[in-house]
Amino acid sequence: MARTTVRSTTHLTRRLVQLYVGLTLYGASSALLVRAELGLEPWGVLHQGLTELTGISIGVVSIIVGAVVLLLWIPLRQRPGLGTVSNVFVVGLAMDGTLAVVGDLDGFGFRIPAMVLGIVLNGAATGLYIAARFGPGPRDGLMTGLHRVTGRSIRLVRTAIEVAVVATGFVLGGSLGAGTVLYALAIGPLAQFFLRMFALPSPAGAGVTTAPDGPSTTAPPAGFAPVAAPAPGQAILPQ
Repeated sequence: MARTTVRSTTHLTRRLVQLYVGLTLYGASSALLVRAELGLEPWGVLHQGLTELTGISIGVVSIIVGAVVLLLWIPLRQRPGLGTVSNVFVVGLAMDGTLAVVGDLDGFGFRIPAMVLGIVLNGAATGLYIAARFGPGPRDGLMTGLHRVTGRSIRLVRTAIEVAVVATGFVLGGSLGAGTVLYALAIGPLAQFFLRMFALPSPAGAGVTTAPDGPSTTAPPAGFAPVAAPAPGQAILPQ
């Protein structure tokens, strides 16, 4: 019993480490894309546009937008997890912290590597964060909630949200460019690769449940709101 408890504690500790390392790296990767000045990820375009409009730092804007999106979960009857709430604050703080350390980059010799590193690091951060299984990010919860309420496909709902977000951000002064396109093409495969790399083994002693007419699955520890690993090509991103 004592050995099982120790293993469960170790498993939980690793999940927490993955969660916060992933969120921190996500904020850092977004900051690198800002410094590269070659185009941001969809929600980053909106955050940058709002920063241009208000003069507030992009990290704080990310926190405010995340909190507002989280409020939209209420009518959708979505339940946040620890990862959901942590996402709102940690990503924005890490983003502003990285921008304070990494200054402006001059020339494509620095900006292109920063863009590539930012996208790859974003994929690694996504794998770490999702594999920790502490709940989806606020923006992805909005997507899955609208999918459930409207009955529309995940792909359609996500596309509609991101088109609206990018268009609004661009009108406000957000940055579109090669980085935006490369991010859109690369983030799915990268997220799937790193999800497999950082997948956590089931803790010893976890309960086993059997789905109707399906294989046995390991039950998650009580008290958490895990998110299932997405199917290939449909990674849920922690923006």
